[in-house]
Amino acid sequence: MSAALATFFGAGHLRPASGTWASLIAVALAVAAHQAGLALLVPLAFVLATLAGFWAVPRYLSTRADSDPSEVVIDEVAGQLLAMCFTVIPLWRHGVADLALAAWPGWVVPFLLFRLFDIWKPWLVGRADRRHDAAGVMLDDLWAGLFAGLCSTALAGLYHGLIQPWLS
Repeated sequence: MSAALATFFGAGHLRPASGTWASLIAVALAVAAHQAGLALLVPLAFVLATLAGFWAVPRYLSTRADSDPSEVVIDEVAGQLLAMCFTVIPLWRHGVADLALAAWPGWVVPFLLFRLFDIWKPWLVGRADRRHDAAGVMLDDLWAGLFAGLCSTALAGLYHGLIQPWLS
């Protein structure tokens, strides 16, 4: 069970760039939940993925020599879902039903920013990654998801508050 959860039911074996594939799957699940009128499943899924990751990753790593094997992607799923919460919850509160087409920047921007922070590993993301333990595997992606969500919100605020009114 720990291997299934750590690899997000085999998504971690997709190549190349298993973390990117897992992030895309998380985004697709978040968009699908929102489109189905179940936007609040996204924060619930984030909490469940985080708890599952903190349970499964140490168990999975105990049988491996590598402290962060590429097939472990539950951390990317949790981090990407956290970033998506910053889009899904406000859009749900404002009654925006079409996240897939009408509000496409609401999922593209958090995806791109999450991948940027996960690869670049600035500040707390890098500090967590340098732990080289199971908690670090999870924490670097949670920090990346938080930063991606905050930056997405700031960019949306700039666009809707300054740029869009100026263009009108």
